[in-house]
Amino acid sequence: MRRGMGGTLARSRVSVLLALCLLLTSCGTVKNAYNSLVGGDTGPKPGQPGYVAGFLGGVAADEPRAALVGRDILSAGGTAADAAVAMGFMLAVTLPSRAGLGGGGACIAYAPDRKSPNGGVPEAVMFTPLAPASPGANADRPAAVPMMVRGLFLLHARYGARPFETLIVPAEQLARFGLTVSRALAQDLALVSTPLLADPAAAAVFGRNGRALAEGDSLVQPDLAATLTQLRVAGVGDMYQGTLARRIADGSPLVGGPVSGDDLREALPRLQPPLFLTDRNDRVAFLPPPADGGLAAAAAFRTLQANGSDFAGAAAQGLAAAARWRAGGGATPEQILASSSLPPAGLPSLPASTSFAALDKDGNAVACAVTMDNLFGTGRILPGLGFLAAASPATVPPPLLAAGLAWNEHIHAFRAEAAGSGQAGAPMAVAVGLLNALRSGRAMSAPVPDPGRANVIVCDQYLPGDSNACHWATDPRLPGLALGGGG
Repeated sequence: MRRGMGGTLARSRVSVLLALCLLLTSCGTVKNAYNSLVGGDTGPKPGQPGYVAGFLGGVAADEPRAALVGRDILSAGGTAADAAVAMGFMLAVTLPSRAGLGGGGACIAYAPDRKSPNGGVPEAVMFTPLAPASPGANADRPAAVPMMVRGLFLLHARYGARPFETLIVPAEQLARFGLTVSRALAQDLALVSTPLLADPAAAAVFGRNGRALAEGDSLVQPDLAATLTQLRVAGVGDMYQGTLARRIADGSPLVGGPVSGDDLREALPRLQPPLFLTDRNDRVAFLPPPADGGLAAAAAFRTLQANGSDFAGAAAQGLAAAARWRAGGGATPEQILASSSLPPAGLPSLPASTSFAALDKDGNAVACAVTMDNLFGTGRILPGLGFLAAASPATVPPPLLAAGLAWNEHIHAFRAEAAGSGQAGAPMAVAVGLLNALRSGRAMSAPVPDPGRANVIVCDQYLPGDSNACHWATDPRLPGLALGGGG
């Protein structure tokens, strides 16, 4: 009887306190009040998908599982940078033809808060692949110095919130336990199957019974999983001046071209100011050289501002700007961009790349383009490490890595972002994708010109602002994925 009376009294206290909570704004949510009274919240904790209730942001990537892990990170309370880091590592597992621990890239990052690392202004995180100081006399396939891991770490150090090591885990698990080959990877494997399978280590991973893996086949990468585990446990520094660094230095001569311990120690990503343009009430930032696809995108964007239908003229101006930069001569990117008419110029056949973008609930945004400087890099896997060496930029022309981001500097809010791929078409993909988003308020309101492909996110009423006006899309001609929205 006394026990029943106690239960009645306890329920009465809960009812009274919940009623008070409804009247007191400082009391927090009714759910939190109830949980504190009856023994704690049983819902997802910080770091678990589902933790964020309501709008969580959006992601877009050329490969579906990368987008899915990005959305999970946002749902777990991560920032756009956290999502981008997890997507970068995931692409190293699911799309190693274009992204990998042996490669590199560049990102534009933005945080609207004036107290953010860059004071509410976008900045570029540059980790493009580097050539070794000495390629070696007998190097038949010179390799690049791996930059991806340090680049993602710098992005996280500036704009991340979740523990860095937790962002490696999804890629590590998928590499260890296996995945089915996506359409995106299968298409790339079909293009280079003969030279790729000539490397026994690559054939053991990407081949079966003398043929390249096809869409739906199982891909297991235990050596890559072990390397990711080592990065998670020992830290990023291990790859540049620890056990992993020694293994890279020892194994790189066996796959075509040496990368020394000094090369690894001195390979540092850096922060750079982007290239800036103005569009109506907004400012637009583009990746700067050496990611000169951003310069080309900015030149194309400026041409399209004057005439939105002049695709041919915009593409020509973009490629001419990149060619002018690569020719040297001392002109700054800003001087090249200010030139109203550049002489026509072409570029050689360019390597492949891939791109992805992320936006979180607070309006933090990241747009990235990454590369192996060739499909599957050198086509050779570093012994026992499970990842392909990227091709050295000393022997192949660098890709046009392109990304851009628009924001309003007066209200400190995100407006739109685009990241592109498609060899010589990457700059136009960013320029057209971004301008279309700014004019229409929709992501991918119209296709970007071939051969470019784009990932686009836009918030037409800005963010922070009206999240209902936020949209994301991947290029419909790609087998990628864009998703986000409510928690």
